[in-house]
Amino acid sequence: MDHDAIVVEGLEKSYGSVHALCGVDFAARTGSVLGLLGPNGAGKTTAVRILATLLKPDGGSARVAGLDVVRDAAALRAKIGLAGQYAAVDENLTGFENLEMVGRLYHLHKAEARARANELLVRFDLTEAARRPAKTYSGGMRRRLDLAVSLLAAPPILFLDEPTTGLDPQSRAGLWAVLRELVDEGTTLLLTTQYLEEADHLAEEIVVVDKGKVIAAGTPTQLKDQAGRASVVVTLTHAADLERAVALMRSCSAEIHVERGSRRLTAQAGGLSDMTRIAAVFETSGIELDDLGLARPSLDDVFLHLTGHRAEDEDELTNEGVAS
Repeated sequence: MDHDAIVVEGLEKSYGSVHALCGVDFAARTGSVLGLLGPNGAGKTTAVRILATLLKPDGGSARVAGLDVVRDAAALRAKIGLAGQYAAVDENLTGFENLEMVGRLYHLHKAEARARANELLVRFDLTEAARRPAKTYSGGMRRRLDLAVSLLAAPPILFLDEPTTGLDPQSRAGLWAVLRELVDEGTTLLLTTQYLEEADHLAEEIVVVDKGKVIAAGTPTQLKDQAGRASVVVTLTHAADLERAVALMRSCSAEIHVERGSRRLTAQAGGLSDMTRIAAVFETSGIELDDLGLARPSLDDVFLHLTGHRAEDEDELTNEGVAS
């Protein structure tokens, strides 16, 4: 059995003079979450469209569930689900009718389509709204319905193209919980997202793309390590202790940063052992602390390190053009 549900090798795609993908390689293990990160126009959505058989590549190859995305496109469509940035539902149909209709498109018997629709309405907390037209749904409800539609045929592989864009934090957290359940049940997820926190929370492996090329890949921890070492952050109770605290910190670490006008000091550290050593020094010093903790670089720091700008510097991440 193939351990990789998705294998992409040398994938290329151009739109006229715009090179959306320039020889991209990555793989996703069966039953895992792969996060595809990158700035606006990086090639994320183009890659997802090719993997979902909606676009043909100009070069390279991609296999999903052991099937070639070009040669075996018809057979592959029964094994994948796709949920995008915008709810792909019929606004004039009810939630139940949307699900039942898709079930019939998948050639399920009427009773089976209805049973599956009801099962998904319960799972996505949409039973109370099941008989209401989708146009009356909130953004979070529409996104849950869109995801339910993509899961109707119980596909083993699911592509999510910025699925939580525009959702409030509570709705986003609710969707994350459902996605984690799906992975626990064996579903493979490929997720593109503009939210670095989302990739950090959900993805076991992350591939960073920029200008159509893979510029980094690894676990969230491995990528954070590329952006710099961890730091021990100390917050003093009394600003008057600052000079003594700096001297103490210097005895433990050569690299100290003091935030002028504040009570915070930061020391470069290798990990928990350094934090423990600094904590022990302060324990016997008589200096009162408000807080002491270990701060690792964030994925946003990784983004800055790799691309030269932070993710939030992208003005219109949700409106990617054809080369996205």
